[in-house]
Amino acid sequence: MTITVQDVYTLAPFAKTLGIRFGALKADAVTAQLAYTPEQSTVGAAMHGGALMGLADVVGAVCATLNGTADTVPATMESTTHFLRPVHGTGAFATSRPLHVGKSTVAVEIDIRDDKDRLCVRVTQLVALRRRHD
Repeated sequence: MTITVQDVYTLAPFAKTLGIRFGALKADAVTAQLAYTPEQSTVGAAMHGGALMGLADVVGAVCATLNGTADTVPATMESTTHFLRPVHGTGAFATSRPLHVGKSTVAVEIDIRDDKDRLCVRVTQLVALRRRHD
C-alpha cells in the first residue's frame, strides 16, 4: 500500500496542525520531523512531552497504515512512552518501524532523536487496523 503526505494530512489533520513534516513513507520505516517552536515547549525550553507523543502517535499510525490494506484505518490501542532526555535545539526527528505485522494489528517502535542525533524518546505502540467505514 502507498500513501502520500497529502493523504496523511487529509485523513489525520492533526498531523498538519501539529506541524509534522514527513520524509520517508515506506512500510519498513516512516520518518518525520517536528520543528521546535516556543509554543510547543515547556520548562527549560525543551519540547513538550505532549508534542513529542503527538509526533510519535502520528508516525506510528502512518507506519501501521502502510503495513495494512487499503480498506483499513489505524487506531492506537496501547502506547508506552519512555522519555530518555529532553529535546532541545531545532526540533525532533522521528523514525517508526514495524516490530510485528499481524492480520488486524501492527506493533510499532518509534525513536525520536534531537538535532544532534541523540535518542530522546522511545515509544512502542500496538495499533489496530480497523475496517474503513466511508
